[in-house]
Formats: sequence, structure tokens, C-alpha cells
Amino acid sequence: MTSHPTEVFIVDDSAQIRTRLAQMLSAMEHVRLIGEADCALEAIGHIRRLRPDCVLLDLNLLGRSGLEVLRAIHAESPGIAFIVLTNHSEPQYRSACMEAGARYFLDKSSEFERVPELVAGLAPQQ
Repeated sequence: MTSHPTEVFIVDDSAQIRTRLAQMLSAMEHVRLIGEADCALEAIGHIRRLRPDCVLLDLNLLGRSGLEVLRAIHAESPGIAFIVLTNHSEPQYRSACMEAGARYFLDKSSEFERVPELVAGLAPQQ
């Protein structure tokens, strides 16, 4: 019996970070990258349309912040797991993200390598 792959969408303003995350995800079984965006408005539109299982989300985006993406999407689709991955790891950002519905909050500088482990843990149970 095959399970539905965990579908992931990446939101980060850095093409280099998006590429690095895409490479990490491509090495994982049962995970499929279904899209990416570098700005909040584009991200919101794509996430609403694609309905991924997981969103890897930076806070610092072109235009609006990742927190706005989180608030907009989590309110209407609370089942989407948000993993915030940011350089802004101060307690006030962590609190705001967790209150807005983030499942995980990671510091890019010290916890980047945890992404595969957390995404793998989101696999649908059979």
C-alpha cells in the first residue's frame, strides 16, 4: 500500500535558501515539493490553490511578512503544518508565530538541518 506523499511549499525571499531546501526535500522519500514563492501575496495565492500539507516559511519576505502569510492561511486551513524557518529567532517572533498557528519555529542559523526530520514527521499516518 502506498501512502500519499507529504506535499511541501517553500516561501523564502532567498533563491539560494529555496534551492537548498528543495535539494533537502528531493532527497527524502514520500515528500514532494509542489511549489515555491518569494513574496507573501504570491505565497498566499499558491498555498490557497495547492493546499500543501506543509509550508516552510521565512518571516522576511518581499513586500509583506511571513507572519501575514501564516495568519491568512492558518485561519482558513488550520490543517496545513507551518514550519517557520527564520533568522529572526527572537522570543517575540517565536511567540507571535506560535500564537498564529505555526507548528514549529526554527532558527536558520542553528536549526536548518532539522527541516527533513520535521517534514518526515508530518507524513500521513496509515
